[in-house]
This record gives sequence, structure tokens and C-alpha cells, in this order.
Amino acid sequence: MFGPWITVSFLALESSEVIGLRVAKLARGGVDAENEAHLLVNEKIAALFDTSMRLVCGATTSDVIDRFREQVAANVLRLSTERQPALGRE
Repeated sequence: MFGPWITVSFLALESSEVIGLRVAKLARGGVDAENEAHLLVNEKIAALFDTSMRLVCGATTSDVIDRFREQVAANVLRLSTERQPALGRE
């Protein structure tokens, strides 16, 4: 009945958590923030090619969205379990 719309809604909600975690990391600055910025750009480029190939090979929209949700979950896990430096220390 709802098709992929529910899955897209979940993806949007889950992505907002990654955005918040990344903004916090970037705001702290330093080498970690620079590395995160490079990783972010590399992930976007890889996602573009991955999505293109999946669609060319016949993947459904739901398959692509599910893959994005897996990647978002991995980023949430990575960003939320990294050791956070104390304020004023690095």
C-alpha cells in the first residue's frame, strides 16, 4: 500500500542522526574533522557509482534504499562509538 515511502521515511530519520554526529565532529575541528570531511566526500562519490551500477543491473528502488540504510546504520555505529575528546583537549 505505501510502497517504499515508509522505508524512505525511516532513511530520512536515520540519516538525521548521522548528520548530527558528523556536524558535531566537524565542529570540533582538528585532524579528526578533516579526516571525517574526506571520508564524507569519498562516501558520497562511492554511493553515486554504487547506486548507478545497482540500478543499471536491475536493482529495485527498495534495494537501493535498503543499501543506503545499511550504510547509514554503519556510520551511526562508527560515529557514536568513537572516543569523544574532552572539551578543550585534543
